[in-house]
Amino acid sequence: MPTYTVTVANLSLSPQQKSQIAEAITAAHNAQTGAPRFFAQVLFSAAKEGDHFVGGRLNTAPQVFVHGLVRDGRSIEIKQALMSQMLEEIAQILNISVEDVWIYLQDIPATQMIEFGRFLPAPGEEAKWEKGMTPEKRASLPK
Repeated sequence: MPTYTVTVANLSLSPQQKSQIAEAITAAHNAQTGAPRFFAQVLFSAAKEGDHFVGGRLNTAPQVFVHGLVRDGRSIEIKQALMSQMLEEIAQILNISVEDVWIYLQDIPATQMIEFGRFLPAPGEEAKWEKGMTPEKRASLPK
């Protein structure tokens, strides 16, 4: 499951903005990779005032950092389309410049990830893998 950590600096997110960003990231991941929506999880954190530096100097501009841990095996084109979609939507939700949104994707082999009690499948094999979940777990997941 891709795990996206959204960290903000010099910016406070409302619950509505968090929800919108989580939806934008989930939708982008689903649209660009074909992975089920329930695979995406989004975590939020905020840098304390005075804890963000750029080029060795304290930064006071509002900025957003998205660090995504994703399964490897996807093309550069897919990953760049994913990042581009997230970039535009996050900037729009927060009414900030795209120059103040930083996005990093890091590939991890599926063989090095356990979720829902099992090693993850290779990209494209999610449907078969999902069938191995208990009916209760499958029923509890968002569609």
